[in-house]
Parts: sequence; structure tokens; C-alpha cells
Amino acid sequence: MPRNIEIKARIARIDALLPKAAAIADQGPVEIAQDDTFFRCESGRLKLRTLSPSAGQLIFYRRADRQGPKESFYQVTPTSEPDSLRETLSLACGQIGRVQKTRTLFLVGRTRIHLDRVEGLGHFLELEVVLEDEEPLETGIQEAHDIMARLGVEPSQLIEGAYLDLLTKTLA
Repeated sequence: MPRNIEIKARIARIDALLPKAAAIADQGPVEIAQDDTFFRCESGRLKLRTLSPSAGQLIFYRRADRQGPKESFYQVTPTSEPDSLRETLSLACGQIGRVQKTRTLFLVGRTRIHLDRVEGLGHFLELEVVLEDEEPLETGIQEAHDIMARLGVEPSQLIEGAYLDLLTKTLA
């Protein structure tokens, strides 16, 4: 199963990080509207990401909900019928929440920099360092720390959990 090292940090403003991310990126920026619907899943998280009426991804992932760099295992399956798949999964598993965001994507080598505007939550940075099959976690963790430093993101800004968890706490 593919895996990466992931960090998520709360940031004050995306526009403050945009020039820093562009300066170190090999590719980007790419603007992506994402509508993620989460479903009940006992062994991790299952979400349907709708990118357009004819494009989506069913994503299963498993990772610890803690601050700092963490290993994430994931599987992505594309779909050309996200609305129909959402309806089927809602009937079969039940929805537990929805997250809507606009993501600005940059690539720095194998690391994806996401600058996210999350509806109802604010602005965030997410880094995903894609690991090779047998690559040690420490290599990806060091890469995440290096990019955080280059972007001026402090460890105190790191958050735990998923956007869905933050939205649930906000609504409670």
C-alpha cells in the first residue's frame, strides 16, 4: 500500500506562504476545488473526493491522529461518477461529514505542498512526502521538517487529526 509522511499546520494567511512555496517548487501552483464526503469505516478513514461532476477519487487512508510528521497509508481509486458513488456509499456505510476546500498545490520533488482554504475552518498548510516502498520513515520526516523550515512554519503551528475532526469540534 502506498504511504507518505504527512504534516498539517494552521496558518494565518495563505497569501503569506504563496511566494515562499512558489520559490522552492518545481511545479505549481494548481488550484483545485475539493468536496470530500467521509463515510463510516472501522479500519481507518474512507472519503469520496469530488473534483467535478465527472471526476472523483475514493480514498482510504490510515494514520495516527497526532501532531507532527506521521506515516499515512493510503489507497486511491478514481471514479467518473462521484455523485452516484456518494449515494451508494451513503446508503451502505453512512456519511459522517463533509469537508469543502480550495487547495493550491505545489510540488517540491516528491513532496506535495497543499495550501488549503477550508470552509468553516480557515487556512492550512499540508505537506505530503511520498515514500518509496522500503524507505525509512526518518528520511521523509526530515524532508518534511526541512520544507517546514524553508516555509517558515513553526512546530507550534502543527495540528492533529483531519479537517473533519476540526469541523466536528467547531460544530459541537
